[in-house]
Amino acid sequence: PGDSTDPGLAGEVVRVPASEVIHVIDPVEGGQLRGVSKLAPAIVKLFLLDQYDDAELDRKKVAAMYAMFVTSPAPENPLASPEDEDGAGGLEIRPGQVVRLDPGEDVTVGQPADSGGTYEPFQYRTLLQISAALGIPYPYLANDMVKGNFSNSRLALIEFRRRVSAWQHSVMVWQLCRPVYARWMDAAVLSGALTLPGYEANRARLLAADWLPTKWDWVDPLKDANAEIAQIEAGLKSRTQAIAERGYDAEQVDREIAAEHARERALGLDFRRPGSPAQGVQAMPVEGIDPDQTDQTDDAQDHPREEEDQP
Repeated sequence: PGDSTDPGLAGEVVRVPASEVIHVIDPVEGGQLRGVSKLAPAIVKLFLLDQYDDAELDRKKVAAMYAMFVTSPAPENPLASPEDEDGAGGLEIRPGQVVRLDPGEDVTVGQPADSGGTYEPFQYRTLLQISAALGIPYPYLANDMVKGNFSNSRLALIEFRRRVSAWQHSVMVWQLCRPVYARWMDAAVLSGALTLPGYEANRARLLAADWLPTKWDWVDPLKDANAEIAQIEAGLKSRTQAIAERGYDAEQVDREIAAEHARERALGLDFRRPGSPAQGVQAMPVEGIDPDQTDQTDDAQDHPREEEDQP
């Protein structure tokens, strides 16, 4: 708003009340009123690196423009302009062309200087400093997965995700998501689109919500799933917490699982693999078969009559 480069808004200024503006900042000290850009610690490095890349690209571009150099003998009249000499000017080259040279002329193919062995190390060290200033792992900043292995990449990723999770819940959810959700709820109730009896008296309770960000995916999900199952079985983590970390609501997931099990029983389906935890679920009786009759048959097979044991 108010951008002078937009012809439709040139010179137009609109005052917006402070209550209508959400100022999202990541404070680093108490009482801070204005935020600082995340790029501030690395902005100088980024600017200089961009200039260096442009200069290196221009140098290579200029060097690549000279394909050949033609060396001619000294002219008979040194004071004559080059236009007066025969054959002066550039030489157009085509693939497979045969060119006759004048006596004494020589052709040298241009060999532009390489960037040398310092270009890539300089780029790498500069990007490392920028990644440290921004708090972003180098492989994700430069999209370069060659220099890392699984162990150090996972270690850096865990630390990065911990910082991102803290920023999500402490900054984005608290400063942006909650005010937007409260404004949406107020507008929905006032417009009659949503009916909530006692909303004014219980507004704080009705605005309570769980904020579940998107789940972080891992390279080896099988090992992480087994570790999570072990934590749940050991009582170190609840299913609600595990499901919330995946970005879902535990109550909704339980309702979906119960509905699927009911539908599977109604259709006679069983997708449980042998040895899975789902095998421990009590089996449901099958229609048309008397459970008492089945139990008597099993007892007869397990305990044969005494007459059959006699010789």
